[in-house]
Amino acid sequence: MLITCPYCGPRDVSEYTYQGDGNRTRPDPASTDQEVWNAYVYDRLNPAGEHHEIWQHSGGCRAHLAVTRNTLTHVVSSVSFARDAGHKKSDSRRKTGAKA
Repeated sequence: MLITCPYCGPRDVSEYTYQGDGNRTRPDPASTDQEVWNAYVYDRLNPAGEHHEIWQHSGGCRAHLAVTRNTLTHVVSSVSFARDAGHKKSDSRRKTGAKA
């Protein structure tokens, strides 16, 4: 399977590390709801077909990528930087910690 890194171009999957499901939303870090955290950590879907995933180009530029892959055929239909894929939580943390 080949994944096309936006920086490095097409590379074999052996250069990448799977980071997890790209559809999941992390609970509020201040939350003490044990059921919500258990679901986030342990519950996983096993979809057949198109699936959004996060991969890191660990054997190359180390960028985190949002990959859309078909789990039946392993055809990768899109790759973009994870920071550009609508992950707003990291943006809000960056703004909160900044001092003017």
